Amino acid sequence: MKNVRVIDYDAGNLFNVVRAFEHLGCTVKIASRPDEISDGEYLVLPGVGAFGDGMANLKKRELIAPMLEWINTGRPFMGICLGMQLLLTSSEEFGRYEGLGIVPGKVSRLLTEPGLKVPNIGWHPLSPPEDDQNRWDGTVLEGVALTRDMYFVHSFAAYPDDPAHWLAQSLFGKHWFCSALRKDNIFGCQFHPEKSGITGLAILESFLKET
Repeated sequence: MKNVRVIDYDAGNLFNVVRAFEHLGCTVKIASRPDEISDGEYLVLPGVGAFGDGMANLKKRELIAPMLEWINTGRPFMGICLGMQLLLTSSEEFGRYEGLGIVPGKVSRLLTEPGLKVPNIGWHPLSPPEDDQNRWDGTVLEGVALTRDMYFVHSFAAYPDDPAHWLAQSLFGKHWFCSALRKDNIFGCQFHPEKSGITGLAILESFLKET
């Protein structure tokens, strides 16, 4: 049975994520203190809300240092929605805020156009960057059909500097944004796998096969 730690920093969709992993047969513990992070096999940083608030809450609970130490061990880590955005260097959401800086890049407001409203709420497919059909081989997205839509709720998106860190992209109107990233043992998704039906659960299950 897999042991999963889900970080609690007062950022939203915690229990939906917990239930999804429990549905997959995992032992799940919520980590809201520094000493509750280190003993899991898998670490998940979920979240919805503003970037600045998310960073402030992580700092207030003194969770950043143990989380970075955990990532440096090479064990699998997943950031979901805001949890993915916080991995980047900075955000321009309601000002300028420094992120964790694990993945170089910035978080910016979604580019829009007439008739297109922000926030982006709804279902969208994932595409491999540069239409590279082999991009997902050996990753948590391997086997995901390009016709399958994932569920999104966001006004800002991550834009990693290094194209190699873009695992998947999605369209908002005519503009691409990074919908999943990968760097070493780190996987991030802008969409909510816990709310994306069978395909979302399959992605979480693939994450649990990471070592």
